[in-house]
Amino acid sequence: QVQLVESGGGSVQVGGSLRLSCAASPDFRTRSCVGWFRQAPGKEGEGVAYIGSNGITSYADSVKGRFSIFQDNAGINLYLQMNSLKPHDTGMYYCAASTHVGNCPALPFGYWGQGTKVTVSS
Repeated sequence: QVQLVESGGGSVQVGGSLRLSCAASPDFRTRSCVGWFRQAPGKEGEGVAYIGSNGITSYADSVKGRFSIFQDNAGINLYLQMNSLKPHDTGMYYCAASTHVGNCPALPFGYWGQGTKVTVSS
């Protein structure tokens, strides 16, 4: 059973940076895709960034050029570097894993962390 625990959220001003971390259980390696999702207050959740088992990354248009997803050398822990933060980046951020095969943004993600809160103020 994959277990995921996020950390690193907080409050920053516009233009600031945060790095989110996702500590995963060792069986995290069985997943095909991992990613970061977010949910803003009163809005639907959205996928922010993904890494496939082949190392290929993909990003939502709203974060391209500002966010970067990466893993540690063991391929277990997951990170999201967020730069040039904007107010609309505010929300709960979740890391998640999928064991399905295919295009990461289109896959169902069955394993989720509890989330970490990010607040960007102007």
